Amino acid sequence: MRQIVIPSLVALCLFAPAARAEDLPRWELGLGLAGLSIPDYRGSDEKRGYLLPLPYIQYRGEIFQVDREGAHGKLFTSERVRLELSVSAGPPARSDDNEARRGMPDIDPTAEVGPSLEIYLSQDRAWSLRLPWRAVVATDLSHVNGIGWVFAPNLNYEARHNGGWGFGAAVGPLYASEKYHDYYYEVLPAHATATRPAYDAPGGYSGSRVTFTASRRFPDFWVVAFARYDRLSGAAFEDSPLVKKNSSFMAGVGIAWVLAEAKHP
Repeated sequence: MRQIVIPSLVALCLFAPAARAEDLPRWELGLGLAGLSIPDYRGSDEKRGYLLPLPYIQYRGEIFQVDREGAHGKLFTSERVRLELSVSAGPPARSDDNEARRGMPDIDPTAEVGPSLEIYLSQDRAWSLRLPWRAVVATDLSHVNGIGWVFAPNLNYEARHNGGWGFGAAVGPLYASEKYHDYYYEVLPAHATATRPAYDAPGGYSGSRVTFTASRRFPDFWVVAFARYDRLSGAAFEDSPLVKKNSSFMAGVGIAWVLAEAKHP
């Protein structure tokens, strides 16, 4: 069951278009399909394709929301600044299916949670500076392992209500703790080989990222697409024998049908 549930929840977090809409139902529930093309990890030269159930969950409460921007809670908001509690996720990878990691432990799905400070740079809130810091755990639901933190400041742009479509773009650097980098890029002496020397990954700069999203809400269904490009040049772990490429690309499309909804009182 967790082989289906966890990837589906990861897919839900990956599909996070930037468009916001007004006067929508308080909550909506639905189900659909997502097609994803994802590298095994940032820097891997191997990728996988997935066709997964895509849960469609929207909740627009006064404090906590689950929407097309992910799961978040309003801790503080003003005309120019908003502090949220945000959540994200990362996909798993089987090491036996990856030549560079063969014989090493699998990469479990990751869950991230922490505060995100948003500073609006324009009156219409189309431009914003976002400063998310998140603690990260790796889990397959049978165990939970804390693997440090990530910090992903980004310049974000949102275009809303363009013929019914919403578009978004975000760009910025990534930083992470040594423990986080070790989880993906460390090679313990026990796992070293003639072509994979032992390596201890330091913390610090983790590369940069550009993300594009597009979505549209039709009366009975929702469609979304995203593309993400990661650049690893200059990253603290760039010399790891597990880094086979200095760039990574992932993309996906999804469609979900709305099965139930409730209007605001």
